[in-house]
Amino acid sequence: MNRLMPLLLCLLAVSLHAADGPPAARVNGVEISQMRLERYFAEYLEDQGRALTSIRNPSVYKRLREQALNDLIDRELLWQEAQRQGVAVSDAEVEARIGHLRQAFGSNEVFERRLADAGFDPQSFAAYTRQEMAAQQVFVAASRVPEPSAAQVSAFYQANAKTFAGGQNQSQGDPVQREQGLAMAKTLLIDQLQTQARQALLQRLRDSGQLQRID
Repeated sequence: MNRLMPLLLCLLAVSLHAADGPPAARVNGVEISQMRLERYFAEYLEDQGRALTSIRNPSVYKRLREQALNDLIDRELLWQEAQRQGVAVSDAEVEARIGHLRQAFGSNEVFERRLADAGFDPQSFAAYTRQEMAAQQVFVAASRVPEPSAAQVSAFYQANAKTFAGGQNQSQGDPVQREQGLAMAKTLLIDQLQTQARQALLQRLRDSGQLQRID
């Protein structure tokens, strides 16, 4: 959520203002249209290195489409949570993000054409960018977990001793190797705790929200 790619995907794939037809889902009363899902799904597959025409298995198609819809639902939930928390994004931050996007597209002309193709004007895209950044802040905040204690790191290291110590018995292993293993264990444990915290946030938002999948 903290990379430019999600915003690039939505710029290419999502128009927030077009009459997109029937909804694919409702998130606490807010509709996600079928057209928005179709556009996002195509970009979702492209981001994974897949082509829509290459998917022959109906069950695989259904699974990937559901994953894309779940992504859109989670994004809407995060935005709604950002509103609930009163997350604020300054004009300067929005302008800086849009400036990075302009650079990513290579030229102002290409960028402006992409905006128009997606149904945005500069003002509406700035508003959308602010929304996206606020949602990202909520997601990033969930990743701020307490640093694990030495005992927690040691327990994680012990549980994965073969990975961190090269399969050697710890009492006979190289002390330097053990220290390196503990450092790696701490990094991986923090990553694991952050992932769990983000997943817990999304699950809480899903459980507490009113979600209706129509697609």
